[in-house]
Amino acid sequence: MKHFQGQTLSWDLKDGIVELALHRQPLNEIGTQTLEELEKFVSALDSLKEEAHALILHSTLKAGFCAGADLRQLYGWFQEYGQSEVAKHAREYLERIHAVMNKLDAAPLTTIAAVHGVTFGGGFELALTCDMIIADKMARFCFPELRLGLIPSFGGIPRLKRDLGNAVIRDLLLTGRSFNTTKAQQIGLVSQVVAEGEALRAARATATQIAKFDPSTVVSAKRFIKQIPFEELRQEIDIFCKLFTRPAVMEGLRKFVENAGPHPYLP
Repeated sequence: MKHFQGQTLSWDLKDGIVELALHRQPLNEIGTQTLEELEKFVSALDSLKEEAHALILHSTLKAGFCAGADLRQLYGWFQEYGQSEVAKHAREYLERIHAVMNKLDAAPLTTIAAVHGVTFGGGFELALTCDMIIADKMARFCFPELRLGLIPSFGGIPRLKRDLGNAVIRDLLLTGRSFNTTKAQQIGLVSQVVAEGEALRAARATATQIAKFDPSTVVSAKRFIKQIPFEELRQEIDIFCKLFTRPAVMEGLRKFVENAGPHPYLP
């Protein structure tokens, strides 16, 4: 499937480049519908790779790339499944999310996240599946999960450890602070910082450059330098599910859902 238009995302293949655009209001929160459409996309990768050499992930929304998991949906699970069953449902959901993220991580294409604005939580984790992150100067990166009594659960911790090391993880995870693009480039998180609104253009230029190289060589190089930390990813799910059932988490999610004002982790 070369073209797809969904409720939360769309993709298009043109000139050997697949562009996957996120467009779910208000800020591309990743819930069940987004997951289902991402599953459709990774299923289509086998056919897309025959004509494509690069994949670009980006957002069409002005506010940013992605705010992360759909917290209202997470809170709703407590109401729907009850305290005894919610962990089981969360585990099944996370296993689906991890399957998608792992397929993106190992995609037989060079993958580029073109990000701007809010790139938080699960959105940050989605960007980390890509081979390169190109950010406009207004992008910010953050793991706010500890404020809810949780840890990132879409694979972010093992991927950051793989790519950057423990010092960066401890800073992001334990403080909940956000990094601007200057800091992100200093620590090696992003490969390019560009002017506001220019991330997608720069990603397209980079994708065009990649077309000059032999695809099989690129795939071999990627497999060598970007191994997927499967064991740590499984541990991440276990820890999240253990934390998720605590009353403090349900209370934190309740406060988030009922708060009509600006949320503390948003700029």
